[in-house]
Amino acid sequence: MTSVLVAAASFAAEPVRLSEHLQQGQLVIGHAPPGSRVEFDGRKLRIGNDGTFVFGLSRDAAPREELQISDASGKARTFAFDVEQRTYPTERVNGLPQQTVTPKPEILARIEREQAAVQAARTRDDAREDFLDGFSLPVEGARISGVYGSQRIDNGVPKAPHMGLDMAVPTGTPVHAPADGVVSFAAKDLFLTGGTVLIDHGYGLDSSFLHLSRVDVKVGERIRRGQVIGLAGMTGRATGPHVHWGFNWFEVRLDPALLPKPQ
Repeated sequence: MTSVLVAAASFAAEPVRLSEHLQQGQLVIGHAPPGSRVEFDGRKLRIGNDGTFVFGLSRDAAPREELQISDASGKARTFAFDVEQRTYPTERVNGLPQQTVTPKPEILARIEREQAAVQAARTRDDAREDFLDGFSLPVEGARISGVYGSQRIDNGVPKAPHMGLDMAVPTGTPVHAPADGVVSFAAKDLFLTGGTVLIDHGYGLDSSFLHLSRVDVKVGERIRRGQVIGLAGMTGRATGPHVHWGFNWFEVRLDPALLPKPQ
C-alpha cells in the first residue's frame, strides 16, 4: 500500500499515514502508532497490533474530512484531509418486475425484514485482517454493466443510487471470493437480491454478492480467496444474469473498483 504522510509531527516516534489520492467511495487503510485511539465520523476504529486501522468514505463524503487521533498518553489532535469529489452517471433500467420497484405493503414488510437481517450481519467487527492481502475480481474478464454511485431510474421511477459493481456473465458462471474471510450471511431467495452471500473480511469490512442462482457456502464458513461461493444468476430484482459485487465498511457502502489489488 502506498501511503502519504498526514502528520509528520503528530507523534514523536511514528507519523500517522493514510492511503494516497482519497476519493468518495474509497476504502481507506491507515496506520497510527500502536496504542493510539482513532475516531472517524463519531466511530472509534479498531487498531491492530501494528497500528493498522480502516474506515470508509461514503459516496457523498465531504470535500474535507477529519480524523480524531489520541496517542497512548491521551494527547488528542484532529487531522483533516481532502477527499476528491466524483461525478456519478444516471442509469435507466427498464423491464424490471413492477412489484420489485413499487412493492405492495406485504412485500415491503418482507423486504424490510430481509434488509434488517443483512444489516445485522454487518455489525460484526472481527480482529481478522484478511483485507490486507488485497482483492481480486470475483469473475475475470466480464463486461461491466453497472457502476458504483450511479443514480438509478428503475422502470421510470427514481430509486436509490446503485451501490456496487455489476459484471455481466451467463447464468451458472462460478463466482469466486475476492479475498479471505468468513461467511456472515447466506440466503437463497431474498426478494430484491435473490441468492445473497456476505463475506466478512475483518474490521467491519464485507463483500456482498447478489442475484446468485446457487449459493454454495454457509454462515460461519471460513473462505479463501478464489474459492467458489456460488453461481451467477438473475434472481431477485434483475433484468439479466450478472454478478453484483458490493462492499461495505459497516453501513457505509464503498466502491469495489477502488479496492487494493493483491500484491
